[in-house]
Amino acid sequence: MAQEFKLKDITTLSNLQNCDKQEAEVEGIDGGKVLVVKVNDQVHALNANCTHFGAPLKNGVVSPEGRITCPWHGAPDHLHRFDVVEKDGAVYIKGSAENVKAGRRKPTFNVKSSGSEKVVIVGGGSGTFGAVQKLREHGFNGSITVISNEGLPIDRTKLSKALITDPSKVHIRDEQWYKDADIAFAKDTATSIDFKSKSVSTKSGSSYPYTKLILASGGTPKSLPLPGFKDQSNIFLLRHITDTRAIMDAVGDKGKKIVVIGSSYIGMEVANYLCKENDVTVVGMESTPLERVMGSKVGSIFQRIVEKNGVKFYMGASVDSAVPKSQLANAVGLSSVGGVKLKDGTVLDADLVILGVGVQPGTEYLKDNNDIQLEEDGSVGVDENFAVKGMKDVYALGDIATYPYHGPGGNGKPVRIEHWNVAQNMGRSVGQRIAKPDQEQHPFVPVFWSALGSQLRYCGHTPDGFDDVIVTGEPDADQPKFVAFYTKGEDVVAVASMSKDPAMTKAAELMRAGKMLTRSDLKSGKDLLQANL
Repeated sequence: MAQEFKLKDITTLSNLQNCDKQEAEVEGIDGGKVLVVKVNDQVHALNANCTHFGAPLKNGVVSPEGRITCPWHGAPDHLHRFDVVEKDGAVYIKGSAENVKAGRRKPTFNVKSSGSEKVVIVGGGSGTFGAVQKLREHGFNGSITVISNEGLPIDRTKLSKALITDPSKVHIRDEQWYKDADIAFAKDTATSIDFKSKSVSTKSGSSYPYTKLILASGGTPKSLPLPGFKDQSNIFLLRHITDTRAIMDAVGDKGKKIVVIGSSYIGMEVANYLCKENDVTVVGMESTPLERVMGSKVGSIFQRIVEKNGVKFYMGASVDSAVPKSQLANAVGLSSVGGVKLKDGTVLDADLVILGVGVQPGTEYLKDNNDIQLEEDGSVGVDENFAVKGMKDVYALGDIATYPYHGPGGNGKPVRIEHWNVAQNMGRSVGQRIAKPDQEQHPFVPVFWSALGSQLRYCGHTPDGFDDVIVTGEPDADQPKFVAFYTKGEDVVAVASMSKDPAMTKAAELMRAGKMLTRSDLKSGKDLLQANL
């Protein structure tokens, strides 16, 4: 039952301007806090923390349409909303103590599927979660079936950042949530699709008819087509909970020599996590980690951070082969890996090797299908609405989807972006389009984050590269604090930040609104955080 609770240290709302926000403690609720926000001359109170990792939303960004975005991962949040009343020289909220303390508003459903509409989703990752939640939020009452051999959708970002082995700790929602939403899970693998008869066939021999189909089968980690990598044990890929379990079993009592091949986000995060109690070496082909996306100037910052944590680097290096621990055992195919040999002859001793050399679209079940034309890299081409080109009632999203990018500097260039947050945003868009095809869609800007000692935030994309990086702040400090602006001509096409929240989130919102500062603005000293949305 709703009650009135007085807010501490706020006596009037008259000084709040549109898009202003103020955090306040709630009297009578131990630890209770809310965020008072004014939008379009209306004042409401919301939970004070992000629903993902508990980020303080007082450091987030409020847009003119009332969207509040997390300062850490750049996503809108599902929050309890409370009415606000000003009276007798004080400000009160109306709501329940439970909702104030709970923080997270998990959209809940009590659905029993009905009607002839059948949505079938191939794959069970972040994009799938985004789609099913939006379908039910927008009133879709048809059946929804997810075909996945992985179980419930997980927060895959936690696998490389913390090598979690317990599925319950990475599930985005628990099993009961999906039951209440009447989402059916088929623990199976799609093997083919008959687009004419609208049916998906699976490895078990089952068949699933659909009226709408969402392809969200994700990426398949790449191995190395080099001597020794297929034949020896203790060489690992990382994509699933089973992979983190295998890696942590091999690490065992710690003190292992570990070689990580690949210096992009997955490799760097895994190395940073494992280096605390192991001897970890990263091998990368670039001159600095993350150079392709972040540039050498910013990449060197992250190398320095992770080196301080104990990781050694061999950059500008090419791998020759995996060296067996025992030549005798290797002769009969029973050896575990003993090292990694580089092209220059260097041999790096290894008790285990982890590959972080990218993913390829997981579209094996489509490759012999004459009704669909895959892109050169095996991905599925889609339009701005993520509808598969040349098909009706079929969508694709996530790691397998190549879509026209209309963010800053994109100009509609086809891109495939392998980020968890991007996949979920695609899923939200597709779920809304299926449930409410005539409802206006809001664009999103790609956002990702990485745990490398300090939190990296990044928004935007650079499909045509960048020709300058403008770095502000203290990038060379022991604890770097900076914002890096990636420019192509006058356009700021991407922004990276570390310990400068909410810079990335503000940049993403400005990009989404088409109001991002230009290169000249930055050179003249204009402040990103003061830019008008």
